[in-house]
Amino acid sequence: MHAVTDIAPQSEERKEVRMNFRTQPRIKAVIQKAAALSGMDDSAFTLNAAYQAAQATIAAHEHTLLQPVDHAVFFAALEEAPAPSPALQAAFVRHRDTVVSR
Repeated sequence: MHAVTDIAPQSEERKEVRMNFRTQPRIKAVIQKAAALSGMDDSAFTLNAAYQAAQATIAAHEHTLLQPVDHAVFFAALEEAPAPSPALQAAFVRHRDTVVSR
């Protein structure tokens, strides 16, 4: 059984923005059933499920997990990096001349 944790009690932050979406009746019915089984209302269940999925998606894009053999190869490549080619050096010059960093 996959439990949904209610994130609402964990925050004192005021709920002042709305999110609206349309869905098909069969999807709504499944969400309502799952919410009832979890002891939540539809909105809390949907918000919590979306929030958890969003956190997982962000984490998957921000972190890379390497196996030990891949870890060793990756860091060896960093330590033994080849000298920059003329094309790469030109790209750095273009970047420095065109990109404003803050």
